[in-house]
Amino acid sequence: MNHFPWLTIIVLFPISAGLVIPFFTFYRKQNYSMVYFRYYNWISFINFHWRLGIDGFSIGLILLTGFITTLATLAAWPVTRNPRLFYFLMLAMYSGQIGLFASQDILLFFFMWELELLPVYLLLAMWGGKRRLYAATKFILYTAAGSLFILIGGLIMAFYNSNESTFDFQLLINKTYPLELEIIVYLSFLIAYAVKLPIIPFHTWLPDTHGEAHYTYGLIRINMELLPHAHSFFAPWLVILGAIQIVYAALTSLSQRNLKRRIAYSSVSHMGFVLIGIGSITNLGLNGAILQMISHGLIGASLFFLAGISYDRTRTLVLDQMGGIGTSMPKIFTLFSSCSMASLALPGMSGFIAELMIFLGVIDNPNYSFLFKIIIIIIQGIGIILTPIYLLSMLRQMFYGYKFSNTLTPYLMDAGPREIFILICLFFPIISIGIYPNFVLSIWNSKVNFLLSNNFF
Repeated sequence: MNHFPWLTIIVLFPISAGLVIPFFTFYRKQNYSMVYFRYYNWISFINFHWRLGIDGFSIGLILLTGFITTLATLAAWPVTRNPRLFYFLMLAMYSGQIGLFASQDILLFFFMWELELLPVYLLLAMWGGKRRLYAATKFILYTAAGSLFILIGGLIMAFYNSNESTFDFQLLINKTYPLELEIIVYLSFLIAYAVKLPIIPFHTWLPDTHGEAHYTYGLIRINMELLPHAHSFFAPWLVILGAIQIVYAALTSLSQRNLKRRIAYSSVSHMGFVLIGIGSITNLGLNGAILQMISHGLIGASLFFLAGISYDRTRTLVLDQMGGIGTSMPKIFTLFSSCSMASLALPGMSGFIAELMIFLGVIDNPNYSFLFKIIIIIIQGIGIILTPIYLLSMLRQMFYGYKFSNTLTPYLMDAGPREIFILICLFFPIISIGIYPNFVLSIWNSKVNFLLSNNFF
């Protein structure tokens, strides 16, 4: 009993317990409403409350965050330099992300947004790559500047036309604003999300940081739910911006010779589909956007992890120096190819269902003209064609042909049991969602219907 892994059991038990929440019949039926589990009057003179809750929309992202963070911690093992600080920062980052998704107070939302920045900055600066200080500094400058717009927008909403401030989401839903003011507030939040999503042209920090966050959550939770009239005004522009982002980022990814930068720009391209789904203001489109957020969270994590273990073996990220490594690392080659197929939306995988729903969602909107729909669909189609081009060329440069450089390690070790276990854990839900998407769509579908019942123009 002295060697029984009590700490492991304690950590994994709440994760395992959380995974069964969506299976409760009562929760599925009531997932359009908010379930509060923590309420505390924190700073009374400004009505700032510690108000946390979950619904069908947030539970999916909370479970995804816990799942990815657990696997990321296992992927980083063993940490040889300052392991205690590393794991503390990982948990602090995780706490900020969970708090963000569960926040039901707009000032608490901003607080959790800021809470995440410091541990991410320290993780990048201390355990990042060769340009870690540059990447970390660029990340903190961009995101801190974007955060200011959340605070401005939140304060306007809280103090407008009221004797006392209110930051409660449930009360802010019932507030009305002049359309001009609502557009200004919407734009303020949109700038902040444009930095963190990222949306072009605020995307330049991402390739250096090699990561992404699903801050489209805020675009739906605050902009769409609390500011429906302004969302109706900006919706076609979101669709246009998303379509441009798909093609621009795909072309940029194709030109990259660095493996991680190619995957990073691929992430920017896939987030364009999320923008189109949110801008469609239809049941199919919005469900597809949320599914794309979940899907790409899994696919993006697997591709970045594979890039990391490839670098550990070859000690290079330059694609032209990786030719022919498929014969030395057949397991990594198989797993990399499978995850790349998922990223290019192969039928039977989660990305295909998400992008198909977004396609149909744009067509389903009666307020968009026929010409507008045709143009957006053609641009989306170009992006879908470009995706296999840059992903398959990446696989060809890495695993096929002859070695371009003699600097590679003569013997390349293939994937070990720990790495295979992590990738199977990521790939299994990708396949499961692709085969039976209703398994997850039913979790938030009622919430989507509730959102679409708002007074959109």
